[in-house]
Amino acid sequence: MVGCGRVGTELAGTLEKSGHTVAIIDKNATAFRRLPASFTGHRVVGFGFDRDTLTEAGVERAGAVAAVTNGDNSNILVARIARETFGIERVVARIYDPRRAVIYQRLGIPTVATVSWTTDQVMRRLLPGDQPHDWIDPSAKVCLVEQALPAAWGGKKLAELNEPGRFWLTAVTRFGSAEVVAADLVGQEGDVLFFVADVGALDALRERLEQRPGH
Repeated sequence: MVGCGRVGTELAGTLEKSGHTVAIIDKNATAFRRLPASFTGHRVVGFGFDRDTLTEAGVERAGAVAAVTNGDNSNILVARIARETFGIERVVARIYDPRRAVIYQRLGIPTVATVSWTTDQVMRRLLPGDQPHDWIDPSAKVCLVEQALPAAWGGKKLAELNEPGRFWLTAVTRFGSAEVVAADLVGQEGDVLFFVADVGALDALRERLEQRPGH
């Protein structure tokens, strides 16, 4: 873990409580005061993009690396060094600039675009009826849509709702229990549907849901 701010502190504590061994790096020794009193992980003072500092923290034995400092450039540099120099497969970088997040996602570096995510979450709570999706990826191309089953689709095979390459029904919540959709699943009253969809195909998805089966 690189960065012992609010996010790093929360992650470090949560990971340790889950049984993981955690090492955390920060350039300021005083930052470690934020850690829970029960934290037993390794604390390293230094810059996370410095190879010697990462080695001191045990990166060569790490199963994953998270870079959550306040600097986009530092986080990306840490993620790239962890992956390209030390061969860590599971890395993630916190990014404030949504435009940069898209670029790094395309380069294969998983990012959490703080501004985009926060904006999306706030909008969904301020204007729940106006938000066409429940989650959207940083490139704003693929989204997750939650939709109550239209009455006309009760007793019908839900596979007819799919359109390959544009939207696909992946899961259904039924009687409070979620399940991955099988090819022969039939809709029941009260079902909640979850689609993965191309953002540009959301209107087409709505039209498909409004159609009667077989049309």
